[in-house]
Amino acid sequence: MSDSVMNNKIDFMAIVTVENANPNGDPAGGNRPRQHYDGTGFITPVCIKRKLRNRLQDMGRNILIQQNNRPGTEFSSIVERLNSVPEIKEARKNKAKDKKSKDSGNNTALVEKICQYYEDVRAFGATIVLQKKSENESGDSVGIRGPVTIQTVTSIDSVDVEDVQITKSTNSTPEDKKGSDTMGHMYCVRYGIYVIKGSINPLLAKGTGFSEEDMNDIKEALRTLFVNDESAARPSGSMNVYKLYWWKQDAQNIRYSSKKLFDTVKIKKKNPDEVINSTDDIEITVEKLPDGDITPEIIEGF
Repeated sequence: MSDSVMNNKIDFMAIVTVENANPNGDPAGGNRPRQHYDGTGFITPVCIKRKLRNRLQDMGRNILIQQNNRPGTEFSSIVERLNSVPEIKEARKNKAKDKKSKDSGNNTALVEKICQYYEDVRAFGATIVLQKKSENESGDSVGIRGPVTIQTVTSIDSVDVEDVQITKSTNSTPEDKKGSDTMGHMYCVRYGIYVIKGSINPLLAKGTGFSEEDMNDIKEALRTLFVNDESAARPSGSMNVYKLYWWKQDAQNIRYSSKKLFDTVKIKKKNPDEVINSTDDIEITVEKLPDGDITPEIIEGF
């Protein structure tokens, strides 16, 4: 963790293209891509945070809440990962001693050590349930509020979800006499443009020690969000960050709300009566704010 304190309020917006992919399946709906009642698609904030954590892990940062089936995941649980860091393990023991001596046993020292070591906790916060396995460990839960927040990601227009039947071409067991048979469904969005919106709160950044270097890591993770994110539902190249807009305001002089900044980016279809098939079918403009001195940094996606 760096000592450089983040002294800016950050707002960001990323335009994401989806082509023949499932951006975020709903397990309660057979893994069908999530849609609002009006037909627009959406992606949950938890899904985006998962991808950001994966990118930070790829960048060599210490990540507490890791995806179990990813390469490089050494421990089978969060508690094991915490106990692998001597400073954090010692802080847990001290907290347990405080509680045993009927002290308040507050989480300050433990939270500080966790935030110092794990960048995803400094960024997003976490609710960590600490299972007590011995008298030398605290069994409480720890709640940490992080500065980076993500809104629900929504498509700019309704999306067409295609349902493709999947068949098997081999017998599962010797007793299975059928070779080719329907075994399930695969859903995908034919084409859609989604918008990620989020912010970084400078006051909460001070609480977790989130630094300027951490901020730059988040920016790079957003720019390269779908690198190493390939799967059967999201083939390589099927999801892409097209543009990233990055606003910075002095923490001591915040003049515009996140919404006012986001509203300056206008995305519209060139032909309202036609279906969007590519970014060539949309037009993006950035309106100037009254004072004209707060404009976004516009970054090309990876």
